[in-house]
Amino acid sequence: MKNDIYQRVTDKIIDPVLRIDHADEFFANMGADVCHGGNRAFYSGGSDHVQMPFFKTFRCPEAYYATLAHDLTHWTKHKCRLDREFGRKKWGDEGYAREELVAELGAAFLCADLALFPESGADHAAYVQSLAQGSKNDKRAIFSAAAQAQRAANFLNRIQGEEEKTGAAA
Repeated sequence: MKNDIYQRVTDKIIDPVLRIDHADEFFANMGADVCHGGNRAFYSGGSDHVQMPFFKTFRCPEAYYATLAHDLTHWTKHKCRLDREFGRKKWGDEGYAREELVAELGAAFLCADLALFPESGADHAAYVQSLAQGSKNDKRAIFSAAAQAQRAANFLNRIQGEEEKTGAAA
């Protein structure tokens, strides 16, 4: 799913001029350690950083920002932030699926807040539905995940507001 947002080797690279200023400013104010390089996007809890491929490797600007929003939503789970834990033991288990659901919904909320509309070819709704089905034992999983995602989006928006008030973004 997420791999579809990256460029193929033969595809045209997007022009950095297409960056979206208000989104760049919003994400720069997070105070998160965001490193660029490689061909995968992820949050590393051990080093507490977000790893992102370079902007130019995405199919469109919105795909870059949606991916960054997804991984910054993961970043909010750290103990010093929202301290969110779903009991993940291994990749792909129910705890993993719940956290992915929170991150995908959180990214959708942040994109809506920023008036960013991810490309129509990326089927975010199907991804959310498949993650929600992974929690078959809990009929309220989607509601719980949505509440956690909203907490994460609110947290990130609060950081933005604090930066604007203190003038630290200048």
